[in-house]
Amino acid sequence: MIRIFIFFLISLILINCSLNENSKIWNKKKKNKVNKNIEIIFDKKKISYKELNPNINLNLSKLNIKNNIFDEKNNFGMQNYSGKLKKVKNFKFSKFNNENESDLTPLFLKYGIVFFDNKGSVIRFDDNQKIIWKKNYYSKFEKKNNPKLSFALSDKKLVVIDNLSNLFLINLETGDLIWRNKNDYPFNSEIKIFNDKFFAIDIKNVLRCYFIRDGSECWNVETEKTLTITSSKNSLLIGDKIVYFINNVGDLTAVDIFSGDLVWQLPTQSSDIISITHNFKNSRLVSDSKSIFFSNNKNEFYSIDLKNGSINWINEISSSVTPILIDNLIITISDNGYLFVVDKEKGNIVKIKEIYKIYKDKKRKKKIKPIGFSISQDKIYISGNDGKLIILELKTGNVINVEKIARNIMSKPFLYNNHLFIIKNGAVIQYK
Repeated sequence: MIRIFIFFLISLILINCSLNENSKIWNKKKKNKVNKNIEIIFDKKKISYKELNPNINLNLSKLNIKNNIFDEKNNFGMQNYSGKLKKVKNFKFSKFNNENESDLTPLFLKYGIVFFDNKGSVIRFDDNQKIIWKKNYYSKFEKKNNPKLSFALSDKKLVVIDNLSNLFLINLETGDLIWRNKNDYPFNSEIKIFNDKFFAIDIKNVLRCYFIRDGSECWNVETEKTLTITSSKNSLLIGDKIVYFINNVGDLTAVDIFSGDLVWQLPTQSSDIISITHNFKNSRLVSDSKSIFFSNNKNEFYSIDLKNGSINWINEISSSVTPILIDNLIITISDNGYLFVVDKEKGNIVKIKEIYKIYKDKKRKKKIKPIGFSISQDKIYISGNDGKLIILELKTGNVINVEKIARNIMSKPFLYNNHLFIIKNGAVIQYK
């Protein structure tokens, strides 16, 4: 009887093993059956770029130099800089602990700059790096929460918003606080100004309009809410009596600048993107007189009609850096280090050139990414997350030089008043 029982037990074990798909003892590897009723919503699409017309030279007919890097249309174009990248000034501040400095932007003045430190102190420097005034408007508790500030200038008054829900108006000459208000939620955007109003977006994807005189709210526009916050600031721009903005799920919205009434809205992503918002990045919005241009890190580069929100064209370019308009061309840098030159009217790609050929294969595999770029009369300056500044010849796209600027992270290069500025390691560095 015992022998029969043991035989039965062994047989049962063997049968179960043979039926177990995970055992791989008796079964051949089976293919998973696909349910035909299941619709794939997101399929991670990898784009394999190849160089296109790499040896073509760009013939630019209009070489208009722009010195205002706070253009309300973010249309920075070509900036004035002809220097040799020689460090001349060092505007020091208390550096941010374990913070990403790539998304920070100083306020450039005719003589000097305005910036902030890791405790939220607002600092105005003169052109000789001397501190004119330094003011802090935060409590001890707020200082510990690492305030991040965004600036805009309106008639010698400094408009400030932060990631702690505060909004300020400060006298630029003295640093004195004119007023301070509180929003329901932290802000996560740049600031745009139109006449007596300014505009900002909070983390709930709400566009808010405020009066500059007292910080009272004129109106607000709600868009799709998310539980997560994108790592980059939301962008907005001012057009003809319209304010345009993009939220952190890719909804592009046009609103009447006086009333806050919706003019049009264009969702560029499925609502299911909410689940991956923290990985989703849009570039800054850029516009000319007819269209808005922007890209994201999901292989989409858009041209959108300003008047009605219709799509002019879409290109498969994965990029989260701000594109630059020059003449009839759009220039951008993809996340994997390719220079793209695109015809802005039809979206045709004119030229693709690989920038990171200068790196060895091992380093390229470490996901070196561009942080941002600027264009001068004859050069393109590209900062990367490896602390290096790559300099290209504008007409050819050829690498001229590579400069080691920082140990790791740094800001995009800013060109202003024939100087180049970069934020790194607790300082704004000025080059001539």
